[in-house]
Amino acid sequence: MPLTIFQRPKIILSLFIFGFFICGLSSVPSFAAEERVGFIDIQKAVSNTKEWKTSFNKFKLNFTAVKEKIKVREEKIKNMQEELNKQSFVLDPELKRGKEEQLRKEKITFERYVQDQNAELSKKEKEVTQKILRKMMDIVKKLGAEGSYAMILGQQSVLYHDASNDLTEVATTTYDRENE
Repeated sequence: MPLTIFQRPKIILSLFIFGFFICGLSSVPSFAAEERVGFIDIQKAVSNTKEWKTSFNKFKLNFTAVKEKIKVREEKIKNMQEELNKQSFVLDPELKRGKEEQLRKEKITFERYVQDQNAELSKKEKEVTQKILRKMMDIVKKLGAEGSYAMILGQQSVLYHDASNDLTEVATTTYDRENE
């Protein structure tokens, strides 16, 4: 029985899809076998380095010292406020205004000091992190080249990966060894 004009396109399309499906399946495993993909939790790799831990401990000490200075200045303002509240009924209005102005200036100075200290601490933390991160990126590139990886991805952007392709510990160990 001869094929009608309407049946020919259906058969050709079916053969084309079947051929594409067969060719596509046979090429995927060969691609996967040739290319290696690694994964790294860059934040964990950086924060587990000896340099980061040392820097973080120094940072923590500095932070504690700044926090203590802020606490002392805050206590001073609190005492000034309490003293003014206690004496407000017996003080001469002119003297009271002077003390209120002094307290207002002290509060403004304190707020600026806190903002400056926060900005300075944030800047220091960022500088240390960026310095270590730049070095870590060099390590990751080196691991990629030496391990013949086609790419190394951040774990944050991957839903699943085989744990054998996790390079986080290797990156940290290599970083520590090269930066002693």
